[in-house]
Amino acid sequence: MTFIVRQIARTADGREIVRPQTFVAGPIGIGREADSDIHLPDLAVTLRHAEIREAGPGRIEIAATSGLPVDVNGRSTMRETIDVARGANIRIGSHMLTVAAGEGEERGATIISVERVGALSEASEARDEQRAFSLAGVAPGRRATAWALAIAVLALFLAWPLWSFFTNHQPADGARREVAFHADQMWSSGRLSLAHANLENDCKACHVKPGEAVRDEACAACHGGVHGHADPLRLAVAKPQPGAGAKAQRAAAGMFGIPEGRCVACHVEHEGAKAMPVTEQRFCSDCHGGMDQRLTDTKVLNASDFGRDHPQFRPAVATNPGDRPIVQRLSLDARPLEDNGLKFPHDIHLAANGGVAAMARTMKVEQGFGDSLVCADCHVPDSTGARFQPVSMEKDCQMCHSLAFDRVGDTVRTLRHGDPRQVVADLRAFYRSTGPVAPINLGGMARRRPGEAMMLRTSAAFNQAVALRPARADQAIRAAFSEGGACFDCHAVTPPTSLAAADWGVVPVRLPQRYMAKGWFDHKSHAGESCESCHAARKSSTAADVLLPGIATCRACHGGEDAAKAVPSSCAMCHDYHMDGQAPAMVRSMRGREAGARPWRGPQAAGGS
Repeated sequence: MTFIVRQIARTADGREIVRPQTFVAGPIGIGREADSDIHLPDLAVTLRHAEIREAGPGRIEIAATSGLPVDVNGRSTMRETIDVARGANIRIGSHMLTVAAGEGEERGATIISVERVGALSEASEARDEQRAFSLAGVAPGRRATAWALAIAVLALFLAWPLWSFFTNHQPADGARREVAFHADQMWSSGRLSLAHANLENDCKACHVKPGEAVRDEACAACHGGVHGHADPLRLAVAKPQPGAGAKAQRAAAGMFGIPEGRCVACHVEHEGAKAMPVTEQRFCSDCHGGMDQRLTDTKVLNASDFGRDHPQFRPAVATNPGDRPIVQRLSLDARPLEDNGLKFPHDIHLAANGGVAAMARTMKVEQGFGDSLVCADCHVPDSTGARFQPVSMEKDCQMCHSLAFDRVGDTVRTLRHGDPRQVVADLRAFYRSTGPVAPINLGGMARRRPGEAMMLRTSAAFNQAVALRPARADQAIRAAFSEGGACFDCHAVTPPTSLAAADWGVVPVRLPQRYMAKGWFDHKSHAGESCESCHAARKSSTAADVLLPGIATCRACHGGEDAAKAVPSSCAMCHDYHMDGQAPAMVRSMRGREAGARPWRGPQAAGGS
């Protein structure tokens, strides 16, 4: 049998509100309990008062289950069988349940209409229960209570903090007030970040005037060296036009003397004793996403998300070393070649076999090399771990490529690296001297470093010139700067103006300290990866190769700010709004957490790679 229960309520103007509910089979529970099939919220009704179930074709039965009877057609009973076709009225507490047979589309169903017909809790025990738990006789009235609470709130959270602010905010001698609880601290929305932890007890350092928003002048009092992101006029053009909501917010802020573009709009404080929250990516993408449509003469490419919308990297590549070097930002998609004035084949130096590997094995104990050279043998991280110390001839190359050419007693004479004129002068002086004819590598030294007197043994003409000094001095000089000589093998050499002249030159080497001048890469954070996972040095046969990974390599691990599978990487991870050569604020805060001390400041001059 199908039961349709109709809960009927009436509005103030007498309109009926009917909420029907269908039950395919019984029994149907009736009671004050909230999960009852027919819920009767009346203290005169027990939690599980009665049940209705099918009693045969066209008949139902109602039975009391709590020991209290029900009224069926005016007769109190504990159990009653009802003919659905004839119908019945069941009274339980203040509610009337009317039983009738369904008609039309509801034919065959039993209709039970539930409606409140009397006042709730008219039973004497219900009235006694209300009276027992009522506070009306002892508590003050609602109006008095409301006024008392309002006055208490104003006194505790307005008057007391104001009194504390004006009377105990700062001692007369200018010192900070004592570390203790002060009532005006209740106005604070949270602890200061680690960067401003020393101002925790000095509210007036930022909140100069009571009731006034923090001004940029208060920030500049400590951060005087911070500069803008770009020219203010160009920034105004690059920003997208605000919508109606943003315009309304700006108008409301202007009414309270809060200008647009304040420091605290990005650098949010009172978010807890942790690193200052990093600026959200949308702060950058609002301008840089589609900026070329507003700032039509810009050379900055659009970028809004590292994982979805970011241009290929454009490192600063030297295209003309010389005395007037030319450095251009070129996309890695164009496979740019770098003219840095140096000849250096990475593949030969990193080969597992060959002359370089054999030379490395001879210096295992002395230099700590392995069976062959690896990247770390020449590229040594600096003190920050973010970048590498510059590679130099004296520190890195000379251990193999010696420039020794003579020995006087226990003193080894070497050519002046980086000074071609001095090299020419030293060789001429050597051939004019009356010292030994044989160079140091032929003079019977007990032990010679690999590559020692390299410039002498790489040219047969030079060795002959040593024996025929001083007439062959020019030939020896030409041998040093020509193919096979020590200078020529590593550097771009400029020949003399004539055969008789000796004004040989070497193109200055210009190795960039930063390829990504507008971004930051932290090598220390990637210390667990091998160098060759990003830099294909073993496949490079010339120093002209720009061995930087493309954006696809980085995207293998890094995604945008909301990346789920990759490492979430917002703009602030690699870029800083106030470009000053230091690491971005996110990197500094991470380093600060690693060190467990002050936020890491990074290299002060050159910044990251």
